Amino acid sequence: MDKCSFCGRARKDTNLLIAGVSGHICDSCIEQAYGILEEEFKKNNSFDMKELKLLKPAEIKNFLDLYVIGQDEAKKFLSVAVYNHYKRLMQHDRGDDVEIEKSNIILVGETGTGKTLLARTIARMLHVPFTIVDATVLTEAGYVGEDIESILTRLLQAADYNVEAAEKGIVFIDEIDKIARKGDNPSITRDVSGEGVQQGLLKLLEGAIVNVPPQGGRKHPEQKMIPVNTKNILFICGGAFDGIERKIGQRLNTKVVGYMASKSKDQIDTENLLQYITPQDLKSFGLIPEIIGRLPVLTYLHPLKRNTLRKILTEPKNSIIKQYEKLFDIDGIKLSFDEEVLDYIVDKAVEFKLGARGLRSICETIMIDPMFEAPSIKKKELVISIKFAKDKIEHANIALLKAS
Repeated sequence: MDKCSFCGRARKDTNLLIAGVSGHICDSCIEQAYGILEEEFKKNNSFDMKELKLLKPAEIKNFLDLYVIGQDEAKKFLSVAVYNHYKRLMQHDRGDDVEIEKSNIILVGETGTGKTLLARTIARMLHVPFTIVDATVLTEAGYVGEDIESILTRLLQAADYNVEAAEKGIVFIDEIDKIARKGDNPSITRDVSGEGVQQGLLKLLEGAIVNVPPQGGRKHPEQKMIPVNTKNILFICGGAFDGIERKIGQRLNTKVVGYMASKSKDQIDTENLLQYITPQDLKSFGLIPEIIGRLPVLTYLHPLKRNTLRKILTEPKNSIIKQYEKLFDIDGIKLSFDEEVLDYIVDKAVEFKLGARGLRSICETIMIDPMFEAPSIKKKELVISIKFAKDKIEHANIALLKAS
């Protein structure tokens, strides 16, 4: 009588019995074996800090250069921060007497200049848990929205709930400017999504043992919490800080006094005031001094100029044009663009002041009809001409394109 070679069940007691060369296995044993395999693979793929490979800042920057065009200043700051974070992890494991403190970073730059892209690109190469969270959904404890501890829940999920690995991870907090203090005048209503969130972040940024709900959501007295020590977690914050140029301009004007006043004014690059940003400007914008002190490394991203936008369109590994070429290649169609078309797309992005994100909006407007029609008519080759591109943009709803 046929029976499972592992558990001994007869064929009539199983849903499925698979025959081998010299034995049988039932569906129940297959499920158990699959579970064991998953556990073993999870162990093999888990974060092992002892086998951490120390990447030098130049190597990290070279990797960023493959995906992000320009922004060399911000890349250097990020490369050094990540490199020092790796060194802190290794030094911490050695148990040396001298303890290196972490240097959390804040990135300031206009929308579409590449803050989130830098963070996502670093995530590609890291061997430590990494997560990106959005500060706009955070509120003070007890109010509608997400608790501040949800940041650590995301990090735990990225580390497969390996608490030891999560405690040495990196968190990118995007849209940090959206939790700026809403006004200088105290009011009856609480600033639960502004200053309240900043105060809640203080313990995370500096280092504390925080009780985290394992599945996220609200805390409940009966819910089992996971204690996470944030002392060795590196925080990188990014924000557009729209309007902070006015604060910088006011500060620069007040300092330009005396005989050298006119000469100093000539030296100020009014097209890119962000390069003169200081912690004082962040305070004027609405960040509380305590949180600025816990983000000691302050850097900025340059506004994107025409030649940079032109490179972004074609040069990175995952550039927009390469993505379209890949999409058409899957359907067996060779796609190409005239050089004039690429220049035209960049000119429109500059005209609409859409930044790097605007390049895709303009490309989508041009490419929507070819993407709709080409797979059906089965063309082998498609060339996008300047006449075709201009016709699509001019007939599109320009007002909607500008607002996108």
